[in-house]
Amino acid sequence: MANGPVAKGTAALAVEGLCAGYGGGDILHDVSFTVPDGGLTCIVGPNGAGKSTLLASISGLLRPRRGRVLLHGEPVTGKTPRQVLSLGVVHVPQQHSLFRDMTVAENIDLGGYTIRDRAVLARRRAAVHEMFPEVAGWAERKAGSLSGGQQRLVEFARGLMLDPSLIILDEPSMGLAPKVLRTVFGAVTAMNQAGKTVLLVEQNARAGLRLASHGVVLENGRVRLAGTGRDVLEHPGIGALYLGGTPGGPLASPVRSPLEGQANP
Repeated sequence: MANGPVAKGTAALAVEGLCAGYGGGDILHDVSFTVPDGGLTCIVGPNGAGKSTLLASISGLLRPRRGRVLLHGEPVTGKTPRQVLSLGVVHVPQQHSLFRDMTVAENIDLGGYTIRDRAVLARRRAAVHEMFPEVAGWAERKAGSLSGGQQRLVEFARGLMLDPSLIILDEPSMGLAPKVLRTVFGAVTAMNQAGKTVLLVEQNARAGLRLASHGVVLENGRVRLAGTGRDVLEHPGIGALYLGGTPGGPLASPVRSPLEGQANP
């Protein structure tokens, strides 16, 4: 898979000095990075690095102890998940979240539950079906009858019903067979190429970084590297730690994104 589109020069999302955790203990320690507008940013790191805590802090599921999150320059820290959603941030969780006894069409329409205009809802549904024609073919099937990979595509389609400006995907390849991964990653690329900014957390670090225009490595709740997807993928320390490569030296000075310091245009 080739690298994704080149990141644009503005930040759709900026995380600044984030400290967050549970029960009085911090999991994230002064985390800062940017998600370029129109790009595909992939976050990788070992289990326990703080990736899920980070996404919860961005989506409003967890209130950070310190720091802030900016969406297109406007603070969203402290807002409820519903308020964050209304601002155009859709979070597709790691675990499958479809209503299994409902049809695919019903599940997708639930993605637009805040849309009151039937004409707008119909246009969004048509746009989703155009992007994912296979999903349109499953419309009358019960969601629970679909395979894991098929359910993931329906979750993507449902998330697009609100025409979000930022799509957050938490481990979309989790639990899927290797032969299904190409389809799922192809769908991620299609959403990005359609103009959606994507923030991806991915256990398959090599595949995720190959897709990405921008990469971030979390380790022990801290950003260890940030740069282009290729920079992070080819860094010798990352290859040794996460990608099964040959050790090429310690993870020393971070590779910083050219967008660092541009969070407040």
